[in-house]
Amino acid sequence: MFTKTLLMGAAASFAIASSVAAERGSDGNVSIIYWQAPSILNPFLSGGTKDVESASLIVEPLARYDQNGEMVPFLAVEIPTVENGGVSADLTSITWKIAPGIKWSDGTAFTAADVKFTADYCMHPEGGCAQLTKFDGVSSVEALDDMTVKVTFENPMPFPYGPFVGGESPIIQKAQFENCMGAKAPECTAENFGPIGTGPFVVTDFRPNDVIQMVANDNYRDPAKPAFASLTFKGGGDATAAGRAVMETGEFDYAWNLQLAPDVIARMEQGGKGTPVAGFGPLVERIMLNQTNPSPDLDANTRSTAAAPHPFLKDPAVYKAMSLAIDRPLLVEIGYGKAGKVTCNWIPAPAAFNSEALSCDTQDIAGANAMLDAAGYKDTNGDGVRETPDGMPLKLLYQTSTNAVRQDFQALIKQWWSEIGIDAELRNLSASVFFGGDPGSPDTYQKFYADVEMYANTFNGTDPQAYLGNMVCDKAPRPDTQWQGENISRWCDPAYDELYAKLATTAGIEARAEIGRKLNDMAVTGGAMIPLVHRGRLSAHANSLGGVVLNVWDSELWNVADWYRIK
Repeated sequence: MFTKTLLMGAAASFAIASSVAAERGSDGNVSIIYWQAPSILNPFLSGGTKDVESASLIVEPLARYDQNGEMVPFLAVEIPTVENGGVSADLTSITWKIAPGIKWSDGTAFTAADVKFTADYCMHPEGGCAQLTKFDGVSSVEALDDMTVKVTFENPMPFPYGPFVGGESPIIQKAQFENCMGAKAPECTAENFGPIGTGPFVVTDFRPNDVIQMVANDNYRDPAKPAFASLTFKGGGDATAAGRAVMETGEFDYAWNLQLAPDVIARMEQGGKGTPVAGFGPLVERIMLNQTNPSPDLDANTRSTAAAPHPFLKDPAVYKAMSLAIDRPLLVEIGYGKAGKVTCNWIPAPAAFNSEALSCDTQDIAGANAMLDAAGYKDTNGDGVRETPDGMPLKLLYQTSTNAVRQDFQALIKQWWSEIGIDAELRNLSASVFFGGDPGSPDTYQKFYADVEMYANTFNGTDPQAYLGNMVCDKAPRPDTQWQGENISRWCDPAYDELYAKLATTAGIEARAEIGRKLNDMAVTGGAMIPLVHRGRLSAHANSLGGVVLNVWDSELWNVADWYRIK
């Protein structure tokens, strides 16, 4: 049952013992449904999980994280370390050896030149690369020969596995993308919708925000894989329909991110067609607090910079009162059950990085009201909404993606905030658009044309260095970055940036975890976000689909080459 599967822990997985197909393409078609539809297949131009994971079927990194959070080589011969000579003794460089015989899906050789090009592509100052934090501290990337790549850092880098590791940092083909550098990157539609890759599948048709058709890669490095001749990747709809399509009707083989109430999952499982799988990684549902003024009366440049600070969300009295008013245990109960935990932290996992310095598991409406009273926020006209000392009403636009659980959360939080004199207008947007990263859309989570917005995301691997780097000042999305960047709140604290720089040069898990916890606390207490729920990743697969191993530390589709049909 669902509960038993979930309680297996962070490395929860499900696999059925059966003989794997011995011939590529012998198992027909496999169908995957993501109710958040992919908008692009270039993960460097989108921070959306849906886009990163769909692209992981096609483009691959040098190494990935397995279901236990351990690094495993994919396109490399081995994981470089100091012990094997791959990482220099002074920690200023890492050298990767590419596995021999790997080809792109077009039949050309995969070489170190492609790896170097990928770094140049993401690090281009006008490119707006969504994964730029993976290359923090990199001074150069060199192709020493066709099979060897050396990454050199500006300073010693105790954790040198940011570039080219995990689903968020794959390799793209130089020959295909070399005319798509810098500001031209978003304009290369054919390339971004149909990347040539080294992965098990090749795109034959991509319809943004709808469906992707793929076939097995004839040049994939394992001649017996993938077992499936074709793959259908359907996007859109909602989590309920996706869950039913696997567990009740059997229309699809795999459904991702079933953000549904636990009783709904239990009823679906009774359909007998599929099995839910779950595990806890670092996924956190949170409310991001806009540090800049989202008023449409301002131009795009002004409303996305510190030149126009938010009129009241930068005040600790306001955002701390907003957090106090929230009943997190109730949110967990109605939204996730055993697939959720109350959290006050941005980084709840791995355990070493989970701060115990913050407390937020008890709702305190009276305390929140007292806090706002003391700070001078009064309801002077009796309409139930407080005003700032200079007369601006505490009214918020609160946006999120369209999803039943998130709309339930919005309704509850709106009510709680009304009890402390803060009025929230609710808005929900199609997940395909909200997480799409289209620089021309006003409705992406990166543009953040609202006061607060709610969503969840996570990071690859078990070291959150690059993820923590998303909150440094210069990672804020703005027009000159093509609206890419993961400092969504546009929060900026020079002390945070200084401590993050220290993390990048600190060795030893205990010392790194101590700094990581401090960075977590600075971002939360400083008003970048209000964490709500530490979410388990919950998906489902057909009972006839073998080889599935849920991975909470990388793309859920990380081992799709090993999937097969149970005969």
